[in-house]
Amino acid sequence: MIGWIAAIVAGVGILTFALSFWRKRSEELNHRIEHRYGVEDAPFVRAVSTLLGPTLLEGNRVSELVNGDRIFPAMLDAIRRAGKTITFETFIYWEGEIGREFAEALSERARSGVRVHVLLDWVGTQRMDQASLRKMRDSGVEVCYYRPLRWWNLGRMNNRTHRKILVVDGKIGFTGGVGIADAWLGDAEDSDHWRDTHFQVEGPVVGQMQAAFIDNWSQTREELLHGDDYFPELAPAGGHAAQMFTSSPEDGTEKTRLLYLLSVASARRTLRIATAYFVPDALAVRMLCDAQRRGVEIDIVVPGPCIDAAVTRRASRALWGPLLDCGIAISEYQPTMYHSKVMIVDGIWTSLGSTNFDNRSFKLNDEANLNVRDRDFARRQEEIFAADLRRARRITWEEWRRRPLREKALEWIASLLRRQL
Repeated sequence: MIGWIAAIVAGVGILTFALSFWRKRSEELNHRIEHRYGVEDAPFVRAVSTLLGPTLLEGNRVSELVNGDRIFPAMLDAIRRAGKTITFETFIYWEGEIGREFAEALSERARSGVRVHVLLDWVGTQRMDQASLRKMRDSGVEVCYYRPLRWWNLGRMNNRTHRKILVVDGKIGFTGGVGIADAWLGDAEDSDHWRDTHFQVEGPVVGQMQAAFIDNWSQTREELLHGDDYFPELAPAGGHAAQMFTSSPEDGTEKTRLLYLLSVASARRTLRIATAYFVPDALAVRMLCDAQRRGVEIDIVVPGPCIDAAVTRRASRALWGPLLDCGIAISEYQPTMYHSKVMIVDGIWTSLGSTNFDNRSFKLNDEANLNVRDRDFARRQEEIFAADLRRARRITWEEWRRRPLREKALEWIASLLRRQL
């Protein structure tokens, strides 16, 4: 009898898990967002601050860090200077040189009395060096896994935290696309060293970054981190208006998808999209084509042959026809894996962080993006985007149309999985 009960429970769990992969949300937005104003206009600012939230805060300084040679030294320097608290959330933490270096830096600070909290996604960190994990825990680092495999958790196993957030002493933050793995070392000089951008942040918006970390930490540890050591008073540090934007399937609102679609709908002149995984849904395709037809110049850079998810690339290419046909420029980065996640609209609005332009980021994962409203900052990101574009190969509509039948078939099959990509 007990065996039958166990089998029934297991069967229900597996069925729930399977259904969680394919269920369609009844509240999903399917209607175009109308073009009513631009990203530089007050109604757009009110919409992203009030309708979507949180509020855009003035007085921040956001600095780009291009590739591992600049990203990891800045993050490690901040960790080694920590005096009170470190909060760190990441999707990927793999074995290797940089993983050991981070483990040692975090462990040293914990031994010195700094309260160190590390939140690792259970799926994304399966390749983590267990010696590094033991070192951190033995040194007093509080390490938690986000949604580890448990029978009561099966229905949510497809919903991961993809956020990349590091906050030191509540005063300096880092976010972007980088995971802790040797693939991100170097300067994108060859196929073994990925191209990515991370960002260092100072000013009042760091408090929102800390809140984003604590949102998931409290779900995992059931502990509220608070007080001046985590949320100190933050003086203005620069001239950038910014907000830390988060989304989770738990809130049921698809906020990041709405943010991206609203940004596309509000574009008037230019739209630059850098993304590691580009699998737009039907509404996004229609809205991108609408923007192109009303005169917006759209450039999209995605990975080329060097990609860590070949199925995603095939699913992406299956959807390019209408985009290329209406004149949108899609280019594949050639030297190495392209992992940047940055959207720049009309030279003033920049969204950066962990979000890809795909269903997994929009509807399945916990994501965090820093949105910056500043012309000088956007200009620098456009310069970086232009440099990436020079190392990418543009795909024409004619080339896409004439690709071999075998490629078309494989891409169509891959596109059937697009709701999970």
